[in-house]
Amino acid sequence: MSEFEFSVPVLIAGAGACGAAAALAASDAGLDALVVERDDRPGGSTGMSQGLFCAAGTTSQKENGVNDDAEVFFADIMEKSRGQADPVIARTLAEESAPTFEWLRNVHALPWQLDTSFRASYGNSRPRVHGWPGHGGLDMIQLLHRRMSDAGVDVLMETRLVDIFDDGHGRVRGAALQRADGQVERIGCDALILACGGFGANRAMTDRYMPETRALRYNGHEGSEGDAIRLGEGLGAALGDMGSYQGYAMLTDPQGISVPPPVLIDGGIIVNRHGDRFTDESEDIAGMVHPLSSQPGSGGWVIYDADIESACGGIPELAQLIALNAHKTAERLDDLAGAIGADPARLTASVDHAREAAARGARDSFGRDWAGGHILRAPFRALKVIGAIYHTQGGLQIDRHARVLRRDGRPFPNLFAGGGSARSVSGPSSWGYLPAMGLTTAVVLGRIAGRSAASLLTS
Repeated sequence: MSEFEFSVPVLIAGAGACGAAAALAASDAGLDALVVERDDRPGGSTGMSQGLFCAAGTTSQKENGVNDDAEVFFADIMEKSRGQADPVIARTLAEESAPTFEWLRNVHALPWQLDTSFRASYGNSRPRVHGWPGHGGLDMIQLLHRRMSDAGVDVLMETRLVDIFDDGHGRVRGAALQRADGQVERIGCDALILACGGFGANRAMTDRYMPETRALRYNGHEGSEGDAIRLGEGLGAALGDMGSYQGYAMLTDPQGISVPPPVLIDGGIIVNRHGDRFTDESEDIAGMVHPLSSQPGSGGWVIYDADIESACGGIPELAQLIALNAHKTAERLDDLAGAIGADPARLTASVDHAREAAARGARDSFGRDWAGGHILRAPFRALKVIGAIYHTQGGLQIDRHARVLRRDGRPFPNLFAGGGSARSVSGPSSWGYLPAMGLTTAVVLGRIAGRSAASLLTS
């Protein structure tokens, strides 16, 4: 009797954006792929995201008059990460981002386009955030699953990767999969792609690798327990940037819905519970979580106005908050201060300071550049926010083919990784994160992994 109950050419662990992209790429090359997913329905980290990813040099950028290319994108990644991102992964993501975008749009009919509301900011020197207007990550993953179904890709839900078997020399031979009833099946494969989530839901791992997040709420997917990372490490795989993560300072309390970044990009500010500003809101979309969490009560308020609400109201998250009537509103800053429990003089001083800088088109005392900035005016809005960790950015070390590398730098011949399972390009902490890079890593490395597996098996 065979040690495996059956075998497949390509086994993909994880059915989020990374796993779906890997499966579609393998299918395009004529290979059968089996995708397994621990949840009972499509979603995961992709479903909790805004469904946005970065790509440089796309046709949609050109159609909108944006001059961008892989070299500019690579330079932005390295500058934001203070030169500490893996240059091989960074260059691979930059160079493959546009081809992956065009492949998703032209081959698999995903209606992505440049999100013109997401202006160049937070390290992206060009507008390069792409998405599906009016839709978010859940719509994205459901559409990707529809495309997998169209391609005849089999997906087993409620099936968790629990072990990986190799031949003792680094070649993967198969995996153990646990089904919903607890039964474990041993499945053989010619190539294994690890496309699971990160480890944000594993408190022992986050305490070990990023102890500064202990006081932060976790707002990621509960299934991101680091399964693939731990199993890969057990085989002898190298890890990289395990202290890296996306923090976020604008999780609404108590609604638990993210305030989208364009609310700040378009001229909003953040104040603490007393009404004081405390940071440059335009500098670091991920690292801003720490100055917010150090404020009295470990939270604050996003202050914006009706014009910003109108400009950003089509973004699904803000639309949800509007529908829930989550914001406080007032015509006068004194009244808004009363509604949020802030000191009227301090809140007025904070808003006036920003308005004066915007009127002059100059930097304010926090260093925020208000050139061409919006001047806040009545009626005003306020959303209560806290800081949270959304997803981790460290993981298995990979090469430009998405092959997992051993601790001595040699690649495993048939083991690949992407998305939350792989090292990303944010450097060693939170300050190197570029907006939408989580899904960029997922879809780009997923496609590369599927393509690399196909090349290995058909050569």
